[in-house]
Amino acid sequence: MPKITNLLAKLSFLFIATTVLFAGCVTGQLGKNNSGEFKNGMVVTAHPEASEVGIAILKKGGNAIDAAVAVQFALAVVYPNAGNIGGGGFMVYRSAKGEINALDFREKAAASASRDMYLDAAGNPIVDKSLYGHLAAGVPGSVDGMVQAHQKYGKVSWQQVLQPAIDLAENGFKITKRQASELNGLHRKFMEFNPNGTAFVNLESTWKENDILMQKELANTLKLIRDKGRAGFYSGAVADSIVKEMQRGNGLITKNDLDNYHATWRKPVTGNYRGYQIITMPPTSSGGIALVQLLQSVAPYPLKQWGHNADSTVQLIVEAERRVYADRATHLGDPDFYQVPRNELLDVSYNKKRMANFNWSAATPSSAVLAGEIKGAEHEETTHFSIVDRDGNAVSITTTLNGSYGALVAVKGAGFLLNNEMDDFSVKPGAPNMYGLVGGEANAIAPNKRMLSSMTPTIVEKDGKLFMVVGTPGGSTIITSVFQTIINVVDFNMSMQQAVAAKKFHHQWLPDEVYVEKDAIDSLSIKKLQSKGYKILTRGPIGRVDAILRTSYGTYQGGADPRGDDKAIGY
Repeated sequence: MPKITNLLAKLSFLFIATTVLFAGCVTGQLGKNNSGEFKNGMVVTAHPEASEVGIAILKKGGNAIDAAVAVQFALAVVYPNAGNIGGGGFMVYRSAKGEINALDFREKAAASASRDMYLDAAGNPIVDKSLYGHLAAGVPGSVDGMVQAHQKYGKVSWQQVLQPAIDLAENGFKITKRQASELNGLHRKFMEFNPNGTAFVNLESTWKENDILMQKELANTLKLIRDKGRAGFYSGAVADSIVKEMQRGNGLITKNDLDNYHATWRKPVTGNYRGYQIITMPPTSSGGIALVQLLQSVAPYPLKQWGHNADSTVQLIVEAERRVYADRATHLGDPDFYQVPRNELLDVSYNKKRMANFNWSAATPSSAVLAGEIKGAEHEETTHFSIVDRDGNAVSITTTLNGSYGALVAVKGAGFLLNNEMDDFSVKPGAPNMYGLVGGEANAIAPNKRMLSSMTPTIVEKDGKLFMVVGTPGGSTIITSVFQTIINVVDFNMSMQQAVAAKKFHHQWLPDEVYVEKDAIDSLSIKKLQSKGYKILTRGPIGRVDAILRTSYGTYQGGADPRGDDKAIGY
């Protein structure tokens, strides 16, 4: 690269980093979201109330898993657009002694689901059918997942970790300005899909910041889960309510589907990047494999020398993303139904070969990029939280209903929202989903199959010790947001809060466009990229990363995303 480009890149990086720090000081975002460094533990979630619940469990002697279970249920109350008991997700765990594990509590298609269930007579997707209403819902996995996690690793009682969420649902909590706006905006839709009423509809006036949202039906459901564990959700009164709701809206989930649902422990995906060990989620998530592929693709190049979001850095990352997302569309799906070529995709030489036709002088058209040949072979409302306890046990969980407030259907009598995860299948192989992601046969709909996800909960080690816990919501942008957060720390020496707050960009093979947050890339770099054939489109916030960094001093540094109401709390 010419010397002048390197100089401009470095100056650009210094300007952006300084701007992020200065803006945080002026607006109070960094002070509001990041609470400094602490030695005993840290919780970072999408909602202040949930972060308070998690840290309280840690202070009472609970471990990271106890706090994670408490946070998961608390988010189902205080962050209903993505926190859930009616959805699913993924957990990556690392014990203080270095044991690693991954839990897949992703939803499943009902037993009566069929490959062409969302197609019209001509074989074309009926878009809204997989997005809204009862037919869009997969069998929920969150409750079984939390039960299994707590049974395997929990320390304090199940009742103790459930009670904070019950209290929040029963007594209510103050909604944020952002939540008031969301609920008001969805008023008509909630009325349409919930003719028998729901706590999310304010019949007296519009919602306002600090209004109290009480959810009595949800509180009763949580009490049953507290008292009966798994049976409190997948059988009895709650199961009856789910089935009755399905019958009302022509959904597919039956009592047998609920009885037969079980979360699955899986072997984490691991990889190496510049001496850092990456521990991340395997399929049914596409995120872990894609993350390691991206890191392997850029590892041979001097990102630090070029600078953060310099034109060379952006071009390299876009070309890596183009190839990795093409692989995602073809080779990834539920490993219980499809033989995912995991070892081949994670092979360093494979990803190096994939980058071999990368040309610095011009963009590679996505039409010219196919998935690699292997022999034998998500609106963006999800939520992530990261937790580390006093002993150094770490949990990274990403959980979702898929779209904001899921299918917009609240189960009458049980008070929780159904997911609309069925849209994450390839409704028709080759047709894009709500995030514009294209899928293939590997992710086609089948009974009892888990739909592919981009969720990428991740833990990073350095020299055998915990280094980072990271993850984000964001649909198709999840993978690239986690990737950029990691390189922001490793390559560009940012603090955890700087890495989380830094502006991001995204490319996903199809459509062949580079999505960029406002001011993420300087105007000179944008002109250079455009001259090479890159289509740059400015869009709203990308990702909402919540992360924890273990410093060289052994303290924990939180990064809570200023794009939302997220909060990092340590002690």
